[in-house]
Amino acid sequence: MDRPTRLAAKSLLLATLFPAALHAATPAEQARWKAEAAAVSITRDDWGIAHVAGRTDADAVFGMIYAQAEDDFGRIEANYLTALGRTAEAEGEKAIWQDLRQRLYVDPAELQRQYRESPDWLRRLMDAWADGLNFYLATHPAVHPKVLTRFEPWMALSFSEGSIGGDIERIPLSGVESFYGAAPTPPSPEETGARPREPKGSNGIAIAPKDSANGHALLLINPHTSFYFRSELQMTSREGLNAYGAVTWGQFFIYQGWNEKTGWMHTSSGVDNVDEFAETIVMKDGKPFYRYGKQLRPVEMFPTNIGYRKPDGSLGEFRVIAYRTHHGPIVRAEGGKWIAEALMWRPIPALEQSFLRTKQSDLASYMKIAGLQANSSNDTLFADQKGEIAYLHPQFVPIRDDRFDYTRPVDGADPATDWKGLHSLASLPQAVNPATGWAFNTNNEPWGAAGPDSPKKADFPRYMDQVGENDRGRHAMRLLTSQHGFTHESLRAAAFDSYLPAFARLLPMLAAAYDALPESDPRRAALAGPIALLRGWDDRWGIDSEATSLAVFWGDTLWAQVGPFARQERINVPDYIATRVPPEAKLAVLQQAVERLTRDFGGWKVPWGRINRFQRLDDSIVPHFDDAKPSIPVAFTSAQWGSLASFGARPYPNTKRYYGTSGNSFVAIVEFGPRVEGWAVTAGGESGDPASRHFDDQAERYATGNLRPVYFWPDELEAHVERRYQPGG
Repeated sequence: MDRPTRLAAKSLLLATLFPAALHAATPAEQARWKAEAAAVSITRDDWGIAHVAGRTDADAVFGMIYAQAEDDFGRIEANYLTALGRTAEAEGEKAIWQDLRQRLYVDPAELQRQYRESPDWLRRLMDAWADGLNFYLATHPAVHPKVLTRFEPWMALSFSEGSIGGDIERIPLSGVESFYGAAPTPPSPEETGARPREPKGSNGIAIAPKDSANGHALLLINPHTSFYFRSELQMTSREGLNAYGAVTWGQFFIYQGWNEKTGWMHTSSGVDNVDEFAETIVMKDGKPFYRYGKQLRPVEMFPTNIGYRKPDGSLGEFRVIAYRTHHGPIVRAEGGKWIAEALMWRPIPALEQSFLRTKQSDLASYMKIAGLQANSSNDTLFADQKGEIAYLHPQFVPIRDDRFDYTRPVDGADPATDWKGLHSLASLPQAVNPATGWAFNTNNEPWGAAGPDSPKKADFPRYMDQVGENDRGRHAMRLLTSQHGFTHESLRAAAFDSYLPAFARLLPMLAAAYDALPESDPRRAALAGPIALLRGWDDRWGIDSEATSLAVFWGDTLWAQVGPFARQERINVPDYIATRVPPEAKLAVLQQAVERLTRDFGGWKVPWGRINRFQRLDDSIVPHFDDAKPSIPVAFTSAQWGSLASFGARPYPNTKRYYGTSGNSFVAIVEFGPRVEGWAVTAGGESGDPASRHFDDQAERYATGNLRPVYFWPDELEAHVERRYQPGG
């Protein structure tokens, strides 16, 4: 089928798209904001972290979003420009396709309707959220939003689940642009895998009392996200709210954290619950229909307008007719078919589940909230004061006919491929209070989540997991089966264990390729030193380790070369190197790594800490780096090689050194004794303001895995108060 054609762009005023953006606060609104602010107190500790207290949950929401805006309003606005499909209004035409992808699902009018239909308690929270942000803007006239000069309560429904990325980001932008744009657009290097992309995800480990030294459950919270992706704070109310942890900028719930009795950690899941349906299109009287069984159904057509910033600063409008079948919006074309994308889009239950789980007191109450089944992308590691632990699968998993391979587009014309409701919680893979005394996930398959007490792969449809095992999973299993009697400190040490299982597996293959060279081969002499260095290595990263540098350069060079093929075969890069890359290629890449190290650093024996660096220069959302400016050495590596502590780093066009932008972002250990205790560290610091001492005051701790005590209880906080105030004060 031919692509649909876009309509012409034209200039417009911002108010044409979103009139509320130009709305000024009324006296009644100003009075309400001040009354809400009077019900809130914010205490900043000596790390700049906000401890927010309110009389009601809504008061706490008002205060915590105000505190977030103080720390980094720019990231809040950026997240909502993404969520609302309005980034192009700030960044120009280049962001139109990202916005269109979002607007295929996000309809402001529909979100406004859902806001009106939300439960009273949830509307109060959304109202308080918008009031807190608008009060911040009203009291900070020097802050100039790029687009969102006013926040409306319904906007909170556009961003209701705090995981990195989100299901929508699995839709390739090149496909959207090719389908709805003027000309075909080739896949980007990131989409094909040609440009190495750090694995996104997290580590979570729950330890039961039987496997801890003092009989208390423990929880490791270790999200791997882009740096500065979340704020760290505490929010309390007299309505039973007392939650601490990491909050995705702009959201009003603790996404990963704990309260007095329970803790929850989310890891990106390998479950297959975002599906593509290949629709057979028939045109009748100039309108598209699609086959479904013996029927021809009309394709829904809905006009979509995307505002964008022009080079001269004025606003233009991109108009397009978008398409949708009962499977979902049309996102691209392939093989003469239109591809519809089916994914979870349940804003109200998702926001309800995200907030309510922060107030639960044990596993049973947590599971009751999980019954809302509005978590599609995250596995959960859970621990509580009762000593219960669990690995839980995402709760939104459609029931499908397992004869079909849903990792590829399925035939939308065949009713047998349709989703048939959701799996019950009881029918999902889970490991609850396993006899092993531990459970974990590293974005790997659930079949090893609790060792021999894990769910059994044969008992479940194959779509319950599509990623298989990874080297972090192998690493975690090795640690959990060899250590017992965990303390919070030994769990922290495990989280920063330096072993790199991918290289332990791959480097003997490289050495064998070298050993097989004929004695007369000149590579024997040229590579003797590098091979000897790698043979003598213990496969552990370290600041002073020269072997780490050589191994990573070798692995990264291979990663860039084989990434597209590994992506095509849907296997992890180290597994592809182990099983698909011939010995000759492995040796050739070692020579390239030696030459690159020599060219960039003056020799091939370079301590890893000289290369791998943490640097935060300013508050730019898109990071940039400079070899001539101060930076901090980091010992841990990319998660790709099995390091549990993840540091996704690479060189930039203007640098030789590697600089990190993702990986460990927030790390916490929680111990559920009679009085919960926590230890944590955040990448860089709490504030996004370079003038603040909290901009990078945690950088050294972050780089060395030196977690600081969390001031969860009032008496702990009292000795570490930097200031107390009310919003607007």
